[in-house]
Amino acid sequence: MNSFFETHIWPLRGKLFRMVFLWTKDRDLAEDALQNVFEKTMGRQKELQTHPNLTGWMVKSLKNEVLMHHRKNERIESLEGIRETAFNEPNQLESEESLRLIFDLVGDLPEKQREIFHLREVEEMSYEAIAGQMEISLDQVKVNLHRARKTLREKLINQGITG
Repeated sequence: MNSFFETHIWPLRGKLFRMVFLWTKDRDLAEDALQNVFEKTMGRQKELQTHPNLTGWMVKSLKNEVLMHHRKNERIESLEGIRETAFNEPNQLESEESLRLIFDLVGDLPEKQREIFHLREVEEMSYEAIAGQMEISLDQVKVNLHRARKTLREKLINQGITG
């Protein structure tokens, strides 16, 4: 029989890693933060079995872990790591430039909009799941997602990418 951790926590690892990597842009830091949260989770399995929003708890724990790392090291990670995407095929130069532009534009969004946009567009989460995970209202999710999309659309139009 699988443990609570194996059944409920471990399947979230990919989603949680992508989220923490989005925040940190540092693979090692993301892995360390996730490992630390997993260790804390192992010690609190009985308590977490009855938690009403396990994914939200995990996300909040990851955020706290990253914030503690930044406070401890008194530095803020840059967004440069996301620009290291490698494209080996020569005909993908235009795709690489478009991808960099989109990453830059998404990176310029306010934190809450960026996070909601990522959860909806990359993780393909429902509005309700996002609201539950972020512990905000459904209306706040919709408003922030609308603002993020509108900002990105306007910036892409200004860049001459879309009409």
